[in-house]
Amino acid sequence: MYSLKEAWEVMQGKLPFPGWDGKMYCNVTDAAITFRANRTQGYMAAYTFTLVTSGWLRLRYNSQELTLHPNDLYIYSPGLEVTIMAAAPDYAGICLLADEHVSIELPTVRDLVRIAYLPIVRVHEPKLTLTPGDAEQLAVKMREITSYLHSNHIYKEKVVQMLYAIFLLDLQNAQERAIAQCTVPQRVEEIFISFIRLLPEHFAQHHDIGFYASALNISAVYLSRVVRQVTGRTVIDYVNQHLLMESTFLLRTTQLSIAQIADRLHFADLASFSKFFTRNKGLSPRAFRAGR
Repeated sequence: MYSLKEAWEVMQGKLPFPGWDGKMYCNVTDAAITFRANRTQGYMAAYTFTLVTSGWLRLRYNSQELTLHPNDLYIYSPGLEVTIMAAAPDYAGICLLADEHVSIELPTVRDLVRIAYLPIVRVHEPKLTLTPGDAEQLAVKMREITSYLHSNHIYKEKVVQMLYAIFLLDLQNAQERAIAQCTVPQRVEEIFISFIRLLPEHFAQHHDIGFYASALNISAVYLSRVVRQVTGRTVIDYVNQHLLMESTFLLRTTQLSIAQIADRLHFADLASFSKFFTRNKGLSPRAFRAGR
């Protein structure tokens, strides 16, 4: 998948400012900028937090349409299949983006993963409706991050990391209140989030439910039940979603042969990869690459 820096260049055609390290960025967004995100949605290894400040935004998530209004916070996590559908002419928001690999190295990673997936666990959609006060508090932190990113502060990187950590804590605080009425047993929530954390690292090599269940020290039957209880989907759905996104990304952006892609994603052979891709995408890998 694209790193944040690669995704930004695909979406915007240039870096936000000279010397940007690609670790984190925050900017004001509108309808035109937002639609460019469709070029990388599902292929971007980054977390994004978009706070709607005016107008509305409609997107498709997990085959369902979702409309965001002012004070709604939309959370994109690596691997989510999302398409921006429509936006009001006056749509505006603030978007904070953090590279996945950079984020995983931060002390706040546990908070980040829980924040990113808790709305999906509790309310089956990647958004939160915040109080005006909570929304403004988060907006202030996002603007502070923007200010420091564009500054010459000699400790800029450390300050930005600290502000990001405070942002996550403020968000978690607001999140707990916003979805307090939705109850999922804590053990079920922990298992689901642990499974989601394992996926990006292991999906290419391990396509079977047994591996993930063993890594979590539970039975395959129990893991399957948990994932279905939380999302209505299966473990294999999630694995296949990652495989499909990575294979389409490699077909679109590399010169690897189809056989090499099949081998990289640990399919038994080229025929099984082609069958998988055709079944899920509606056309063969060769036809997809020819039409990209």
